[in-house]
Amino acid sequence: MTTERVNPPDLSPPAGFSHAVVATGSRVVFLAGQTALDTDGKVTGDTLLEQFEKALGNLLTALRAAGGTPADLARVTVYATDVAAYRAHAPELGRIWRRLAGRTYPAMAVVEVVRLWDEEALVELDGFAVLS
Repeated sequence: MTTERVNPPDLSPPAGFSHAVVATGSRVVFLAGQTALDTDGKVTGDTLLEQFEKALGNLLTALRAAGGTPADLARVTVYATDVAAYRAHAPELGRIWRRLAGRTYPAMAVVEVVRLWDEEALVELDGFAVLS
């Protein structure tokens, strides 16, 4: 099996990780955790909804750069600093998901964490995709 590291210029430059790893053989793409970082590496958005939209957009940017589409997502984990707030905003978060990724849903989990790498970050998404 061989792997290809994909770090698209539309994302913040990686430090100690790759935004996407393409494994050739069964064509599995492992997606690094994405928060609401802009291309300068700064967290954008003050609310969970704003940060979720940017983090999901970043995850999908990495996936597309690796040759995938949202329908290829097999697994996504959401790390939230406040699961109660996440649950309270579930309908709006679902609308954001459907607008950006469509209605083909991967296996998912939401995990509450004490904090994320960037203190301002409220949510992070990671996952993997299987490409045909």
